[in-house]
Amino acid sequence: MRRWLPALGLCCACAHAATECPQPARVQLRQPVVVTAQEQAALQQLPQPLRVVAVGTPPLALYDQAHDRYSGLGIDALCFISAQLGLRFHIESAQHLKVLEKIALVQNGQADIFLPLSPTPERSQRGHFTAPLYQSHYVAIARKGQMQEVASTADLARYRVGVVAGVALEPILQQSIPQLLRFRESFSAGGLFDALRDGQIDIAVFSRDFYQEQRYHYELFDLEIIHALKEYPRSYGFYLGQSDAHRTLAQVMGRYVQALDTSASLQAHAQGEHQLIERYLAQRQQRSAWQAASIGAALLAIVALLALRYYSRLTRQLARSNQQIRTQQHALQAVNAQLERVSQTDALTHLANRRRYDQVLAQEYARSQRSGSPLSLLMLDLDFFKAVNDHYGHATGDDYLCAVAQVLQQHAARASDLAARYGGEEFVCLLPDTPLAQAVQIAEAIRAAVAALGLAHAQSPYGHVTASIGVATLGPQTSSAQALQAQADAQLYLAKTQGRNQVAYEQ
Repeated sequence: MRRWLPALGLCCACAHAATECPQPARVQLRQPVVVTAQEQAALQQLPQPLRVVAVGTPPLALYDQAHDRYSGLGIDALCFISAQLGLRFHIESAQHLKVLEKIALVQNGQADIFLPLSPTPERSQRGHFTAPLYQSHYVAIARKGQMQEVASTADLARYRVGVVAGVALEPILQQSIPQLLRFRESFSAGGLFDALRDGQIDIAVFSRDFYQEQRYHYELFDLEIIHALKEYPRSYGFYLGQSDAHRTLAQVMGRYVQALDTSASLQAHAQGEHQLIERYLAQRQQRSAWQAASIGAALLAIVALLALRYYSRLTRQLARSNQQIRTQQHALQAVNAQLERVSQTDALTHLANRRRYDQVLAQEYARSQRSGSPLSLLMLDLDFFKAVNDHYGHATGDDYLCAVAQVLQQHAARASDLAARYGGEEFVCLLPDTPLAQAVQIAEAIRAAVAALGLAHAQSPYGHVTASIGVATLGPQTSSAQALQAQADAQLYLAKTQGRNQVAYEQ
């Protein structure tokens, strides 16, 4: 389907060889974007279709080699903006090129857009950046059990540190780390992570999101993140060529980026990453089972043929093979256990997720019915929280949610208690063996602790982030676990209608 924009006279067909634009779009505008007639005239000077080069950096862009296409938050945003402006684009097949070589294509006029890239002074001199689309940070990664003591970025100076050449943080690391080694590759043979596992370096500095996704593909289970370099946030945007038309396009795209709501796209690609992990583990389990069966069949054939002459030698071989199989089984069990924990944990706050909460609520309701012990539930909602994301940005909103999650863990601290993220800015605390009076005390302590965090909120009448909490306790008239949750939700609604920043409960 093609759409003609009279203002530009350009055909909008967001189909190209290396990706597919999602239908319906996973991004939308929070507010309208104005494009002037002068800007429209400048956009008409751009080549059609726009030549795009990309690099795999989840969740912004992820390359699917089997289907030769890209997907991700950045692709969704590019599809949406190009459709709004009536532009067509094509992602070039350039998988054989390094990141620096792809950047050079844009700087030399052989490509129009690079996706995604972090700004540096040198890059800004030779091209134009849009406003940031996504923010992340670097992390320090080490071998498990090495006990490196890294409490701040300055502590990295004591170690042999590796980094991929050309990343935005490299100039800063060069100034503070005497033993900094640069690598052309990250996960390939002889690259950054091979050097870390072989002991050539003590610590690797790398993008958090890219590492979290690729560690499953490359089986980096012997490595761990030991420190987050949050004082050097990494912002990603689109990088365009040097021409005046490219500068105009960067400015217009930047305004769209600032007006986009990308939460649905981010959630979709976070779920896609989890599905990738599940598929990988399923394939690995099938492969391990086949290998174990093959080893067993071969050993039985050898034992039957040579039992009389080589009994002693075959016994030793069998013992070694069995040990190898047990080692593989233990490793697979550990990975499966890790996946189970991931499937029940909220990725942002590390609290239990909605799925885990529903399971525990059903179990505790049944136990309370059998034993007659009290069961209380707190439902918490952060007041005016949408305005936090709109005013300060989603990155700040995420930091606020993590801070509130720590408060819940501190006050719902018994082994039987469960603190969970219910969805968005809503949380729940399930408190077994807790009567109403004690549950109200805990809720009031949580409300006060959230306020004491002093998280700035210019759109709140209190000037900082506050919480409204509804409390419900299982009683004789409570017919189900869902009824208990409905009671707590009703009290939460009452707390919000009475002015927020308070605890409500039925006496």
